[in-house]
Amino acid sequence: VCLRVFVEGFRVYFRNKLHILDAVIVVVTQVITMVYAFSDLSGSTHIPRVITVFRILRVVILIRIFRLASQKKRLEKATRRMVSENKRRYQKDGFDLDLTYITDRVIAMSFPSSGKQSLYRNPIEEVVRFFDTKHKEHYKVYNLCSEKGYDPRYFHYRVERIFIDDHNVPVLEDMLKFTANVREWMAADERNVVAIHCKGGKGRTGTMVCTWLIDNDQFENAKESLDYFGERRTDTSVSSKFQGVETPSQSRYVGYYEVMKNEFKRQLPPQKKLKIKNIRIHSVHGVGRNNGSDLKIEIIVAKRLVFQCVCATQENCKLFFDAGNNSAVISLENGPEVIGDVKVRFESSGGLPKGYDDCPFYFWFNTFFVVNNRLHLSRDELDNPHKPKTWKIYSEKFAVEVNFDEPNAS
Repeated sequence: VCLRVFVEGFRVYFRNKLHILDAVIVVVTQVITMVYAFSDLSGSTHIPRVITVFRILRVVILIRIFRLASQKKRLEKATRRMVSENKRRYQKDGFDLDLTYITDRVIAMSFPSSGKQSLYRNPIEEVVRFFDTKHKEHYKVYNLCSEKGYDPRYFHYRVERIFIDDHNVPVLEDMLKFTANVREWMAADERNVVAIHCKGGKGRTGTMVCTWLIDNDQFENAKESLDYFGERRTDTSVSSKFQGVETPSQSRYVGYYEVMKNEFKRQLPPQKKLKIKNIRIHSVHGVGRNNGSDLKIEIIVAKRLVFQCVCATQENCKLFFDAGNNSAVISLENGPEVIGDVKVRFESSGGLPKGYDDCPFYFWFNTFFVVNNRLHLSRDELDNPHKPKTWKIYSEKFAVEVNFDEPNAS
């Protein structure tokens, strides 16, 4: 008992009621033994029987503790498999991890966790043991989570951070930095591998894995790389649910990288500044209040809010409901000039259910890829409405159209 208290800590050990009872039995048994050995009490002849009873009780408690520990391990494994759903797991050589070899040198996995999170995600100690066993001194880990990290000493300081928000995209510059870093690491030794993860090892991870597959000439285009990643990450023997890249914006940015690699020789495309003039919501009937009046729009550049408007009060905008075309036109007053990577986010006061990014719908785009000052995104190209479970709200013709002016144009 003293040894376990020393190893686990006083507070941690005595949180368990069985541990408390076990410690009480040990102390009482020791006290009774000392009394029996050093006293001449008249009833002391009955003490050995009491000690025997306590010792039997302690054996029962210890068996119970060992049984609970075994059940806990089985429960942890079941919980991890439930959380990882049908993502392909590595279940060989004594390992059971949410980890998939996309190629023999590219690994996708969920977040290496500690504490309570390790109960349902990959325990970081097991992840370290896996890589030190399978790829000792020849692996590098890429953490794509902006929301959390871990001590890089776990992985011998071979950790790179790329800060991407959950269910969002990397900016083009970070995509280029990532592929350059992977290219250098892979070229250093043919035994080197990369392990890429976000939280669940699917959306952000898939975006960057597909980017590398294109960069490394394993696939010529974005669609092929996206399809391949999804096939490799999905364990169809468990379920048919597709475990590929999650959002249309993420897939769109893989397509952007294809252009950067093939047309711009792995360089950023020329910068293109545009001024947002208006936003048209097509097939708005059945969405919120049916006319766009419940919507609030946020425009974000470089993680900074550069513009917002509230349709209900017509703050910074004018709302026109075009009943004949079943659309809402939101004209921005002093609309922002944007350049590079842009996020447009919609909130609703009309009861629209929230999805990823804690809002009804949103999307990312890069201004270079806007053609003829118009960006039209169908339902399947918008983040959240792309999910079939939302289609009772968003009809097949639901779309968002953004119209631009050239800066300083009258």
